[in-house]
Amino acid sequence: MIETYYHAEEGCHPFLIREGWQVAQLNYVEKHGLDDIDQVEAHKDTDEVFILFKGNAVLVEAQMEAEGIRFDCLCMKPGVTYNVSAGAWHEIAMDRDAEIIIVERANTHKQDCSYIRLTDSQKQDLYSKIKEQLS
Repeated sequence: MIETYYHAEEGCHPFLIREGWQVAQLNYVEKHGLDDIDQVEAHKDTDEVFILFKGNAVLVEAQMEAEGIRFDCLCMKPGVTYNVSAGAWHEIAMDRDAEIIIVERANTHKQDCSYIRLTDSQKQDLYSKIKEQLS
């Protein structure tokens, strides 16, 4: 049997959940925009895979250092698979047209997710680095 899925609304929608793993579609939603991210997240027990298939998106890695957070940003290319290793602090910045496929362990965002809120200066630093990647 062939199943088909497509998610047209904003936000994240897990649609294929099987034997401990899931596939979800993430469409633009507030707090994932190019200039409104206010936190980063990490999953201690699972990698997370992202594939951009429409729009523009920047994958953000946040390194915790003694002097604060250092952001490394990578402009995602459509059709390329990006893996974020377990334990890595990260986030995705998206334009309003972006659509991303996510593959991860089932229930990752319910059971295995930690967050760090960003200060105003950290947000401004991050937004600047996102803009650099898109130009």
